[in-house]
Amino acid sequence: MSRHKSKGSHKKVVHSSVQQEASNRPVEPRVINSHPYMKVPVVLGEQTVQIDLDSIIEFPEPVLEIKKIKKNLKLVQCRLLLPTNKLFLKGFVRKNIQYATPKRGGKDYVSSAIHSLTVDVPFQVVTRIDLISEPDFRSTPPEKEFNYFRSSKLPKGFSSKEHLLSGDFTEHNQISEEILNELPYCELLSSRFIEYDEVLDRKMGVVEGKSGFALPAPFEEGTFRKIEEKMVIEITFKVLQNQQVLLKNHSKKDEDDWESS
Repeated sequence: MSRHKSKGSHKKVVHSSVQQEASNRPVEPRVINSHPYMKVPVVLGEQTVQIDLDSIIEFPEPVLEIKKIKKNLKLVQCRLLLPTNKLFLKGFVRKNIQYATPKRGGKDYVSSAIHSLTVDVPFQVVTRIDLISEPDFRSTPPEKEFNYFRSSKLPKGFSSKEHLLSGDFTEHNQISEEILNELPYCELLSSRFIEYDEVLDRKMGVVEGKSGFALPAPFEEGTFRKIEEKMVIEITFKVLQNQQVLLKNHSKKDEDDWESS
C-alpha cells in the first residue's frame, strides 16, 4: 500500500558535502623592471597631541541627572605647513548626552523620561611635530629675464661707421617655472578623552518639570540646565606624503647579513 506525502511534509533544504583538497603549484611573478621606482605613502611623522578644552553646555530642558555620555572625535583639518614642521589641527568632539528629565514627582519619588542631547565641541590648535622622514618639497625658483643683443643705426650727427650696440628693448623675454608638490595628509589612529563635568545651576530641593513649574520631590533631589566641561583629548595620528622611492633588489648576501644580525 503506497503512502502519499502531505503538502505540509518537511523537505530538506540544506545539502552538505565534504570537499576534496585541490592541488596547486607556485608561479614565478612577472617582473618588468629589476629595480623599479614606486610612488608610495611615506610616513613623515607619527604623533600624539594633547588638547585641553573648557566649555559650557546648556540643556533645552531641566535635567535631573546625566545617565551616559558618548564621545567621538572628528577632524576636519590636519595640515602640515611646509617647509616648517608646524601642524594645524581643527575639528570637534561630538558628544551624545543621555539624561533624565522629571515628569512627575512626590515626597518620596521622581518619575523621569530619558532624553538625549547631541552637541559639537569645537577645537583649533597648532603644534610642532617631530619629522622622522624628510618631506619632498621644492619651492618655485625666481623668475629670470634675459635679452638679446641688437645693433642699430645711429641718427644724423654720428659717423656712418658707428652703430648703437645695446639690448633689444622692443621685446620682453622671461624664464619662469611652477613647482607642484605632493600635499601631506593625515590618518587618524586613535583618540582618548579624560573628562570632568560639573553642574553650575543645580538647587537641591527644587525639581523643575518640562513646563517650568516645580514638581514635588524628595528634599535631596534637584534639577539643572548648565554644566561646565573640562576635557583633555589625546589624538594619535600619522602624517604622510606620497613620494617616489627606489625599491632595491636585495641580494642573497644582504638577506644572510640581516638574518645573522
